[in-house]
Amino acid sequence: MADPQPADLSTAEPLSPRALHLRAMDNLRFIRQMMEGAAYFTAVSGLGEVAVGLTALAAAWIAGRQRSPWGWLAVWLAEALVGLAVSVIAIVRKARRTDVELLSRPVQRFALGLLPPFLAGGVLTAVLFSQGLYGLLPGLWLLLYGTGVVMGLGALALVSPAGWGNAYLAAGFGGLHLLFGAVIAWRHGG
Repeated sequence: MADPQPADLSTAEPLSPRALHLRAMDNLRFIRQMMEGAAYFTAVSGLGEVAVGLTALAAAWIAGRQRSPWGWLAVWLAEALVGLAVSVIAIVRKARRTDVELLSRPVQRFALGLLPPFLAGGVLTAVLFSQGLYGLLPGLWLLLYGTGVVMGLGALALVSPAGWGNAYLAAGFGGLHLLFGAVIAWRHGG
């Protein structure tokens, strides 16, 4: 394929002031969208994620001592509610402190990105638990929770012995929250 020839600018007509104005507006719109995308991770509270990681590690320890599948599930469902509450409170506090709108595009994208896997996780948890397939839940939750980040961990949990489930949940929900939360807090001010 031949390289395209450069345009002959000596015969090109100059842009009209109106066309120049529209082009400038398009450029500003693009820059604004890129800045909103960059703000995506700063809308999340790193300190809040560290707190969620710590509560998940505690939940893994408590869940590992339960004598029934119902007790184990109750601990992890409670942790899901605690983690959600901690995250929301931390995001609200950070938004107030940094003058970020809670309904900004990055925050909306973050929330909407988590909604489908959480809903799928809820439905599949009910189905698998009712069928007595408790050993599949850690892998399922990790796959759905962080489809991009912890997919490998979830895949390992699905093919490992069921007794390793709490260790995988501690690593995925606890360890990764601690790691990413610390990075966000350090680089993006809390």
